[in-house]
Amino acid sequence: MFEQLFIGGAIVSLTIVSVALFVGSGIGALKRMGPWLQRPPYGIKAILSLITVTLWLLAALTAAVWIWALAYIILGLFDTLEAALYFSVTAFTTLGFGDVLLPERWRLLAGICAANGLLLFGLITAFLVEFLTQLHHSQSKIKSKKDL
Repeated sequence: MFEQLFIGGAIVSLTIVSVALFVGSGIGALKRMGPWLQRPPYGIKAILSLITVTLWLLAALTAAVWIWALAYIILGLFDTLEAALYFSVTAFTTLGFGDVLLPERWRLLAGICAANGLLLFGLITAFLVEFLTQLHHSQSKIKSKKDL
C-alpha cells in the first residue's frame, strides 16, 4: 500500500508540474498577445483565443494522461500501450468502465489517478474562467475609454 501511495504521489506531482508548465507558458503567450486582444474586432479575437487556450489546455491534460499510461507500462501493469492508455483515460476522467483493471496489488493507483484527474480538470476550469474574465474586463476597459 505505501509503495502505491509513494509511486502515485510521484506521478501526481509529475502531472501537476507538467500541467503547470503548460499553464505558465500559456500565460506568457497571452501576456504577449494582450495588446492584440484588446484592439477591435473583439468577437473574433475572443473566439480564436478561447479555441487556442482550450486546445492548449487539452494538450496539457493529454500529457498528464500519457504520463500515467507510461507509468503503468514502466511498472509492468499492462502488456500494451493501448491498454495502459485506455485505462489511464478512463481512470483519469473518472469514467471507469471497469472492463480493464489494474492487478489487485496495484488497484489503489486507479483512485489516485482519478483524484489527480479531478484536481487537474478543476485547475483547468479555473484557468479558463479566469482567462475569459480577464479578457472581458480588458476589452471592456478599452471600449469604455473610447466611449469617453
